[in-house]
Amino acid sequence: MSARDAILARLGPARDPAVLAAEAACLLAGEERERPAGPEDLVARFLAQLALPSVAATHARIGALAELPGAVAGYLAAEGAAPALWLPPNARVAGLDWTGVTRLADCPIDDGTVLAFARTGVAETGSLVFETSPEAPMLPNFLALRHIVVLDVAALVRWLEDAAPGGAVPRAHYWVTGVSGTTDIEGTYVRGAHGPRFLHVVLVG
Repeated sequence: MSARDAILARLGPARDPAVLAAEAACLLAGEERERPAGPEDLVARFLAQLALPSVAATHARIGALAELPGAVAGYLAAEGAAPALWLPPNARVAGLDWTGVTRLADCPIDDGTVLAFARTGVAETGSLVFETSPEAPMLPNFLALRHIVVLDVAALVRWLEDAAPGGAVPRAHYWVTGVSGTTDIEGTYVRGAHGPRFLHVVLVG
């Protein structure tokens, strides 16, 4: 008999099966953790999370997707950035009037601006949920200096658990909560270490 088997053999009889069953039932009872308090309104809660220093995102809200080019141009002008960006091969933006905004053929690296669509936004944390597809490549979302994310208000969910993917499983499924940052180097916060330094969310609806 191995030392491991000997130890397990001594421990096994010491535990009453009824006690083990009661402990297991206790672990399963109720919610795993309490859900945080906050505004009942999903948009208000989501925007409150975006404003946290740990998330450090800005936002704008438009009534319809047709207003997106104007909202993007306004954001870039306010940031003192060039009126240019990379757009995903998504039919939702292809037909919009981008007059005054240069559409880049290639995704900028460590500079410039990219635009993407989030599948879902989580009001609890301010997280954005993305899924890859031919119309939604993943890599551009991590390369540019500025990341503009379009999110339909109707796609907001309250809790993290509500954002689980449904239907066909995408090639990749990933979450973004705020700008990229790290404290790996001497405990000093470095913004934009592994992705965009600026995150701007455009709510539609």
